[in-house]
This record gives sequence, structure tokens and C-alpha cells, in this order.
Amino acid sequence: MNTSFHMSLPCLSVKETKVFYTNSIGATLGRHTQNWVDINLFGHQLTFIKAEKFHFNSPNYVFEGKILPSFHFGVIVDQNTWNDIYSKLKKLDLEVVEKTTFLENKAGEHNSFFIKDPNDYMLEFKCFTDSKSVFKA
Repeated sequence: MNTSFHMSLPCLSVKETKVFYTNSIGATLGRHTQNWVDINLFGHQLTFIKAEKFHFNSPNYVFEGKILPSFHFGVIVDQNTWNDIYSKLKKLDLEVVEKTTFLENKAGEHNSFFIKDPNDYMLEFKCFTDSKSVFKA
């Protein structure tokens, strides 16, 4: 069974959120109104709903010597897509957390980078060396 996820999150500006995900990331727009928007992020449905100022207590954690945001979400893509998105975001002069390889020469080896969206959410893009190792221990 091929499935996808749905996530609904508050946002400060529906307009800025639409522009970021469609123009910067290359996602497509789904249903939307003035107060909410559905974004198709590689077949996954992200719904952003206009809200007042909000705050997530998001401490960081350390993984393989790198400080990473504990509150984040992301998508796993193939190497070509990962390279394309990374290059595009760097050319747009956005604050991209530099790419890193995690679990090098181990099960689950992957490249990763983070970018902050207009709502201060950290979005991670991952690309696994072996796509069958996503859940390997």
C-alpha cells in the first residue's frame, strides 16, 4: 500500500507560506482560502492554517556532533531531487543549514540539510545512500 502523510500546522501568513513552498521549494499548491492552504510536498499534504502568534518550545539536540533542531519535519527524496533543491535554495540566498552526511558507512547513511520556512518551522531534506536503509537499525 502506497501511503502519504498529512500534517496541519499554524502559520502567520498564508501568502508568505504559499510563496515559500511553491517558489522556493517547488511544491505545488492544493486547495486554499484566505485562512489556510494545502501544499503538496512530494505527495504529502501539509495544511497551514492562519493563526495568531504561536510558539513551540524547540530545544536542540546533538547527533554525531552536530546541533540539530528537535522540532522539525521533512521529506526523504532521491539524490538528484535533493541536489536540485539544495542548489536552488542556496542560489536564492536563503538561510540553509549546510548539508551534512550522517551515519557515514553505517546503516541509515544519509545526506541532510535544513531550512527555515516563513513560520519558523525547520524543514529537513534527506537523501539516503540506500533507500532500503531508511528504517534499518
